[in-house]
Amino acid sequence: MKKLLTLTLTLVLAVALVASQASAQQFSKRKQYNSVGLSLNAMNYFGDIVPKPSIASLRFAATRPNLGLSFTRRFAPRISARAALSYGRITGDDAKAADATDPDAKFRYNRNMNFRNDIVELSGVGIFDLIENRNNYLKRPDFVPYVFAGVSVYHHNPKGADADGNYVALQPLGTEGQRVNGDGTYSLWQVSIPFGGGVRYKLNKSFDLGLEIGWRKTFTDYLDDVSGNYADPSQLQSAAAQYFGRGVTRSRTGEFAGFDQPGSMRGKSNEKDWYIVTGLTLNYILAPAIRSPKFR
Repeated sequence: MKKLLTLTLTLVLAVALVASQASAQQFSKRKQYNSVGLSLNAMNYFGDIVPKPSIASLRFAATRPNLGLSFTRRFAPRISARAALSYGRITGDDAKAADATDPDAKFRYNRNMNFRNDIVELSGVGIFDLIENRNNYLKRPDFVPYVFAGVSVYHHNPKGADADGNYVALQPLGTEGQRVNGDGTYSLWQVSIPFGGGVRYKLNKSFDLGLEIGWRKTFTDYLDDVSGNYADPSQLQSAAAQYFGRGVTRSRTGEFAGFDQPGSMRGKSNEKDWYIVTGLTLNYILAPAIRSPKFR
């Protein structure tokens, strides 16, 4: 995944730079145009509460919806820039993702964690079309594949279900002993690198329909509130200890005896969490005003 990220970013930046320099003088402002879009997407996440302890693992049954609004400006035959605002949810549950009979998953099943996290994201990306359009929007190609990359800022708030099924915000509780150890809790405001690709199809002169998949490279391991080691539950706040102690509902005998002792591994802190957004976008082109020539 890291190689894919590096390759995508390098491709977008290098090709976009060359293409923009070569075509800037040939693409007049009269051919530039704007569009607005409405997106209906699906969200998934990669992290500690997935079927396999791998960044490439996800549980499709945990897919949740995402809605977005966007504004796109076309600057050159292949180059556009897009600003977007979206809202969606990611989820995970050890009881559903981990197989109790799988030697690699039974300890995560015994951990018995769950979460949901609502994410609000504001992003800005550059888009590079693989098929150019040197004409105006009316003569744009019918089918255009593209790649994109950029930066985003997002707000998240992981919550876990307590014994009564009520969802409780986890960050203030310091479930891994952050408050006890003085480490401080993680920030609910984060930055990510969105990148991916898609295709656009021309429905008519004013509308395009797009299909897109985008990964979000984050810099936090706490989208699911699971990252490091187990803390001492006797030193946690009562609410934190209640959520921390979900594993008590599983067997603690035999090979599971002491699995959640202070200092034992609770999550994989060496890998950051990711989320992925896949979906459809309906774009409406804002026809540029045509200025009539002045006659003297």
